[in-house]
Amino acid sequence: MFLDVLDLRNFYTQPLGRVTAHHVNQRIQTLWPNLKGLSVLGMGYAPPYIRGMRDNAERALAFMPSQQGAVYWPSDGASSTALVDSNDLPLADASLDRVVLVHMLELVDNPAEHLREIWRVLTPGGRLMIVVPNRRGVWARVEHSPFAYGRPFSKRQLRHLLRDTMFTPTRWNDGLYFAPFKRQRFLGSAHLWERIGAQCWPAFSGVLIVEATKLLAQGLVSTEASKVKTSFRPVFLPVPNLPAAGGHFPAYNPFANAEDWPKGESD
Repeated sequence: MFLDVLDLRNFYTQPLGRVTAHHVNQRIQTLWPNLKGLSVLGMGYAPPYIRGMRDNAERALAFMPSQQGAVYWPSDGASSTALVDSNDLPLADASLDRVVLVHMLELVDNPAEHLREIWRVLTPGGRLMIVVPNRRGVWARVEHSPFAYGRPFSKRQLRHLLRDTMFTPTRWNDGLYFAPFKRQRFLGSAHLWERIGAQCWPAFSGVLIVEATKLLAQGLVSTEASKVKTSFRPVFLPVPNLPAAGGHFPAYNPFANAEDWPKGESD
C-alpha cells in the first residue's frame, strides 16, 4: 500500500523528517561522493535524498508512482517530477547512470518486476541505491514513520532479490539508530545515537542502504530434469507379405506368425 504523496511531503517538512533525511543522506554520500556529469533518477519519494545531487549531476529526475501521486519539485525553476507506472518507465534503454529507490521497493506489488524495469533503463555498469526499512528495526513498527508501511526487508532477503534480478550488491550501509520521536528535545541527540548504534547494535538500524551494480549477463539455471538423457530403444515389427502385382493387401493380423518375430532381451 502506497502512502499518499502529501503525507510524505508533510513528514519531511517536520523536524523528525528533516533529521531523518539528513542522516540517511550522510550515508548515501559516503557511497556516492561524486556524481559530476551523471544522470540521476529518484524513484518513489526521493526529493529529500536527491536534492543535494542536483548541483553536480548532469540532470536529476524524480519519478513518482501513480498509486502515490506526485508533487511539484523543485520549488524553483522547471519541474523535474513525473507521475509514472512503476513497471513501465517512460525512458529509453540504458539511459541513466544512477537510480535511487526510497519509499518504493517495499511498497510495490512485485519488487522483482520493478527491479527488472530499473535494470532496463540503467546504463551498462550503472549503479542502483536502495533505501528500505530494516525488518529488525524500530522504524518499521512506528506508524508515524513512512518506513512503517509496506514490507520491511532483511539483508539476506534484499541480497537474494537483487541477484534474482541481475544486480550485484557491491556496498552496504545502514542508518536511523535513534528512536523516531517527534519531540525536538529528543532529536537533538540523534547524531550521538547514530554513532553509538553503528558500533553497538548495527543489526537494528532503522533502514538498510545498499548499492548494487547492473549485471550484463546472467547464468542459466541448470535443473536436474535437463541433465537426464532419455534413451530410446527401437522396436521391430514384422512386415506382412506383399501381394502380387494387381492383387490386394490381405488383412493384417499383428499376431500372425508370432513365432517369426525377433526375440527381445525380455524373452
